[in-house]
Amino acid sequence: MPKTNFKPGNMLYPVPAVMVSCGDINGLSNIITVAWTGTICTNPPMLYISVRPERFSYNIIKNSGEFIINLTNEKLAYATDFCGVRSGRDTDKWKLCNLTKETADTVKCPMIKESPVNIECHVKEIKELGSHHMFIADVTAVHADTEYIDESNKFHLDRTGLIAYSHGSYFSLGRQAGTFGFSVKKAQKQNRRKSNK
Repeated sequence: MPKTNFKPGNMLYPVPAVMVSCGDINGLSNIITVAWTGTICTNPPMLYISVRPERFSYNIIKNSGEFIINLTNEKLAYATDFCGVRSGRDTDKWKLCNLTKETADTVKCPMIKESPVNIECHVKEIKELGSHHMFIADVTAVHADTEYIDESNKFHLDRTGLIAYSHGSYFSLGRQAGTFGFSVKKAQKQNRRKSNK
């Protein structure tokens, strides 16, 4: 079928919908929902979030130099949306979304207790790119809910009910379509069988 050519824009979907907590656990703190986020580097572990300068959380993150990415799941879908469409200037998102502050290990920001994974981050660099500024950060700690860790200490992220954002809608992650490397494993097994004959 023919394709329509749209003007250049953000059409890279789906993306993670995460709640970013910032501020001080004992003072001013806020939660902002971010979809422009991702991994930058494995070693050292680094990621980024992109935030509009006019957002309430922008200066909190810029001045403190730290934030926490809290992964979201189906149970947190309402809070995820609410924290993205309401401003912390006049709203206590923690209270209105029934979210619990939890002490982090390497930053002063509160973690969201209800999140299955919390990623503590220290800002390394801010890139002013246009409508959004990119906060490039080092990952300084990761917390995982023990509910999803089995007897052999394996963390089952697939069981947390993670959600993603795609073109204006939130979706829960569906059935598994493959695993890393599955496209070559079958061929490798066949080649080994042939070589053993």
